[in-house]
Amino acid sequence: MMSRQHALLARLDRIGQQLEHTNDAWLLLGLGSVGRELERLDRYSDLDFFVITKPGQKHRFLDRLDWLESVHPLSFIFQNTVDGFKLLFADGIYGECAIFELDEMPDIAFSPGRIVWQDPTFPGVDLTVSKQIPPPIRRDTLDFALNEALTNLYVGLCRYARGERLSGLQLVEQHAFSNLLSVLHLLESEVVYYPDQYGNERRAEQRFPQAEKRFAAVLQGYARVPESALALLDWLEQIQPVNRAMAAEIRKLAVECRRKND
Repeated sequence: MMSRQHALLARLDRIGQQLEHTNDAWLLLGLGSVGRELERLDRYSDLDFFVITKPGQKHRFLDRLDWLESVHPLSFIFQNTVDGFKLLFADGIYGECAIFELDEMPDIAFSPGRIVWQDPTFPGVDLTVSKQIPPPIRRDTLDFALNEALTNLYVGLCRYARGERLSGLQLVEQHAFSNLLSVLHLLESEVVYYPDQYGNERRAEQRFPQAEKRFAAVLQGYARVPESALALLDWLEQIQPVNRAMAAEIRKLAVECRRKND
């Protein structure tokens, strides 16, 4: 039986073959774990790819799905952007794709890709690397990120105490935690394991194994936001001195929130 990994790559190759038959496409670009990062391809991976079309053919691939359906029947497809789809083949292979014309590519941000198929007449333009520089997701110093996280904890607990628990959860376990993630590389030797220039959370467990031991304590969920906030505050205090007044207010709010939970 073909492994999931081989099935994914074979499916992508078949899509390339069907694109060739249309005579309306320039190339198929594999991204992520079916792109340049094949070593991390596993049974939980999916298809992530771009189709670059010949001039004027973009809507041919958006409006007519024969190039996908002839590869394998589709059980779900959803056009989530003006450029592409999220889809599920009937055999359980999931994918996300976008369709672009050549002149659109300079404006598209993406991680480095792998050419799966290319028309032999394609003009020799390198499309495997984006011309767009993504906004930085890491910080070079601690001060901003940790103070921003501190204010996230305070405001999040205020909202939680007011009864806005979902908003409180997002501020504490999403925003404050994301600020901490943005400086983890300054606090712990990072294991080189496919860092993602668009998301610090990707493969964080493998890249920061020491920090990962604390994730459960600071991400306790909807009913335990005060406990998450206190664990995050403790972590911040172990990194560098924290403003005493803010720390005291956060602890006082956490006590109030816990009392409201009882």
